[in-house]
Amino acid sequence: MGLFKKFKKIFKADEKANIEAYDKGLEKTRKEFINELNLLGVKFTKVTDDYYEELEHLLIKADIGIRTVSNFIERLKIRVKHENITNPEFLQEVIVDELFMIYVEGESLTDKINIASSGPTIILTVGVNGVGKTTTIGKLAYKYKKEGKSVMLIAGDTFRAGAVPQLEEWALKSGVSFVGKENVDPASVIYDGLEKAITDNVDIVLIDTAGRLQNKVNLMKELEKINKVIGKHIPSAPHETLLIIDATTGQNGISQADAFKEITNITGIVLTKLDGTAKGGIVLAIKEEVNLPVKFVGLGEKIEDLKPFDIEEYIYGLFKDMI
Repeated sequence: MGLFKKFKKIFKADEKANIEAYDKGLEKTRKEFINELNLLGVKFTKVTDDYYEELEHLLIKADIGIRTVSNFIERLKIRVKHENITNPEFLQEVIVDELFMIYVEGESLTDKINIASSGPTIILTVGVNGVGKTTTIGKLAYKYKKEGKSVMLIAGDTFRAGAVPQLEEWALKSGVSFVGKENVDPASVIYDGLEKAITDNVDIVLIDTAGRLQNKVNLMKELEKINKVIGKHIPSAPHETLLIIDATTGQNGISQADAFKEITNITGIVLTKLDGTAKGGIVLAIKEEVNLPVKFVGLGEKIEDLKPFDIEEYIYGLFKDMI
């Protein structure tokens, strides 16, 4: 029995909504990827170099990333030789298994948010403009509010036109508190917000930041200042710095992750619009190439469609027709 089948949960009733979301959200990737993988099984009767070449092309097309795919193919060849697999049809389960192993090796199976043991949990969000950062913050606020936590949104993207009122609108929609002011120093807004969060005993504080990656030096200085302000109020904070990436931008998202890793301490990725792409393999590329865990994925437009990332549910959503 393969590792994935061994680890696969018997999904409980309360996980049904998540499973359905992954199923629907990964439909585009699944249809394209599985169809082509099945066609490979029909086209080739033996596992040959040509089979590997076409499989490699198929994996790169799914945005798994050239380096990840190259390592994956090498691992697959070793396993095929060791287990004496000659039929491509039998190889499909091994492919699912090895892709699962890319993510879980040396890591825990779930990527949880680091919640503070006392006082507010501070979650800083970063990312270029247009990736869905503000929407993601709003959806996270809704998720935590629904779980019974008190939540505050702080608008640290103070100079971009419309950013502050947009976040305030999400605060109203989610029924959470809000601190924001336009055209002022972001660190001063965050300072005021944190004071209020501590006074009001807020559980979760979500902080928006500017997404101007064009000038890395300025953004680095701004984020350093913000981190300093946060650290003064709460020494162990921020507890998470989440980078928001639009899954539809493909490998450009990997470049963004590399760039942000250079300027601040990223603890995890939120991958938005995963349902809008046939290249859902980017999840595996992020883990292998950037070495950051995916913490949440956007699997639809509705407010409840931002889901905690779960590798088992992801692999199930990607390969359910083969499992």
